[in-house]
Amino acid sequence: MTTRGARAAGHGARGDLFDPHCPTRQLLDRIGTKWTSMAVKTLADAAPDEVRFAELRRRMPGVSQKMLSVTLRSLTRDGLVSRRVEPTVPPRVFYRLTGLGLSLEAALAGLRTWAEEHMAEIDRANEAIGQEVDEG
Repeated sequence: MTTRGARAAGHGARGDLFDPHCPTRQLLDRIGTKWTSMAVKTLADAAPDEVRFAELRRRMPGVSQKMLSVTLRSLTRDGLVSRRVEPTVPPRVFYRLTGLGLSLEAALAGLRTWAEEHMAEIDRANEAIGQEVDEG
């Protein structure tokens, strides 16, 4: 690991996206998925309340149980989501955003807004490139 990459791994250190060894790259891979964005938005909409796993899945059309589980596990490991289990049969599992997770929601909201506002332009660009490929 380079000096910058090593510093990025420490507490309070700022990462460097352009350092190939910086953990910032892996973090961006994790938080940049559509399922992460949807889960964070859904939990932010419910904040400060908790949301049960089954309810989260209902509010996130198209997500599989496995993908939601993997996403929530990653968010929990990164300290963005807290998880609480009630020892019932079957267990009831609840999730909520942490303060760190709420700070991520602000950044993701801007990205979601940008995507929603520019999707038509992106579609047109994709169609134009597709036509060039077909003609070329």
